[in-house]
Amino acid sequence: MFCFNGLAQASLTTIGTATYGLSEYNLIWDEDNNGQSLIWLDYSHTPSTWENQKYWAEVILGEVLILNLDPGFTVDWNSSSWRLPTAGVDYADWEYYYTHGEYNQATSEMGHLFCTELGLKRCLFNSTEKLNESEFDNLIASTYWSSTESEYNPDIAWYLSTSPISQGYTSKSAWQFYGLAVRSGQVSMVPMPGAVWLLGSGLAGLAVFRKKRAHKRFKKTLMYR
Repeated sequence: MFCFNGLAQASLTTIGTATYGLSEYNLIWDEDNNGQSLIWLDYSHTPSTWENQKYWAEVILGEVLILNLDPGFTVDWNSSSWRLPTAGVDYADWEYYYTHGEYNQATSEMGHLFCTELGLKRCLFNSTEKLNESEFDNLIASTYWSSTESEYNPDIAWYLSTSPISQGYTSKSAWQFYGLAVRSGQVSMVPMPGAVWLLGSGLAGLAVFRKKRAHKRFKKTLMYR
């Protein structure tokens, strides 16, 4: 049984692409993720251990990823780098979630993306097609590692699963989950310069004028025949 509550898409905007290997992947701006401005890379890295996924996001992507922003967008990365997103449950809310049987907790970066922006709720959810009805194309209905480590045990870290949608923690080395990369950055929309608008209007007017003149010539030709 599937449970899908519709896509909120409150603040997801594709602002360009990133070249990784020989393919292009969307750069998706999450403009209000619990007060943060984040850019997601629409790519699910092959399942691996937590350490490997952390290295992939923080080191490899910084070396090989080529960013291609769409016209009209600029990004101030604030010296940030690619990384795994945060996950985890606000312990103050645990009593509520246990009592009501809900795991759609959204105060972490991954929780906000999956539960608020993508509208997923606690239920059996394993449809990759529905998961990608928003700005994303390459999310996998499975389990993703987060960057959040346990405060009490250095050997375990948090993850987010979509079947059912929930966040938990487990051994960093005993399990292999997907990796999803995110980066902090302030996105600005660049208005088109007035001169460009004037040029475009002028060209459009010239095209209409030429079309009218051509039509008049055609009518004169018919009259003289």
